[in-house]
Amino acid sequence: MKSKRRWLLPLLAVVGVLLGAAVAASWAPDRSVADLGTRWAPPPSQFIALQGMQVHMRDEGPRDDAEPIVLIHRTSASLHTWEGWVAALTGTCRVIRMDLPAFGLTGRAADSDYSIERYVAFVLALMDRLGVRQAVLGGNSLGGEIAWNVALSAPARVTRLILVDAAGYPLRAQSVPLGFRLARMPWVNRMMPNLLPRALIEASVRNVFGDPGRVTPALVDRYYELTLREGNRAALPLRFAQIRRDDPSERLRGIAVPTLILWGGRDRLIPSADGAAFAAAIAGSRLVVFDDLGHVPQEEDARRTVAEVRGFLAR
Repeated sequence: MKSKRRWLLPLLAVVGVLLGAAVAASWAPDRSVADLGTRWAPPPSQFIALQGMQVHMRDEGPRDDAEPIVLIHRTSASLHTWEGWVAALTGTCRVIRMDLPAFGLTGRAADSDYSIERYVAFVLALMDRLGVRQAVLGGNSLGGEIAWNVALSAPARVTRLILVDAAGYPLRAQSVPLGFRLARMPWVNRMMPNLLPRALIEASVRNVFGDPGRVTPALVDRYYELTLREGNRAALPLRFAQIRRDDPSERLRGIAVPTLILWGGRDRLIPSADGAAFAAAIAGSRLVVFDDLGHVPQEEDARRTVAEVRGFLAR
């Protein structure tokens, strides 16, 4: 018995040291907007008060554009996901983008309501605040789901739709990013507000790219640091808990505006079969699949994807 204790105590000590080192390496408490804003919200970023939150947004391009474009990001992303598109479009188009509530640098919803209906109301409120009566709506994943729901809820406000690997159908994922899986585990997500290994963010971003080799350290930095914005990690499990989806095909048939559907053929989170389902349900829509791209094609290859958008807008 004594011999067992002699090796057991040192072993427990080593395990304790290793666990302590792992926690120390992953320790990442919330960071304030003031702290993060210098790097991630330089001009033309602005913050506006809306629905009781400070909303981070950018409004660029000619103000006399009669058909502005409003771009909506995906879960755990930010307005920065559209950088490549904005650079290509703002010479001729007014482009508006924002961080959704509890993502990027926008604050949390006071009532913790992260339902699609609430996000629809948020987008319409932002358009009202900016004096935009009608717009082209574009969205990736969650942003696409918000966009097509706005088109159904307020059809007079939407002139065209651009759906990029849009959510809406029941999830049939081949692979879910590790960060999303952990956020759904109650015993893990309670620790998330203080712990965040950078490697976890890197693995999650690589998971949604068709070619993980295109994920750069600078891209991981952006996702990692904006995830640390105070309140974002605590809100993510609430968002996942409020997801309710059934087959939306019948509802989608009510969309009557020109619609461009872009999809990554290597999307393992929302497979391209969903893109085909959107195209079948929305009369007159056009589906373009990029065989080598993943769930965020606008970020993985902005040049090729925005070329389709420019052609769509020209038509």
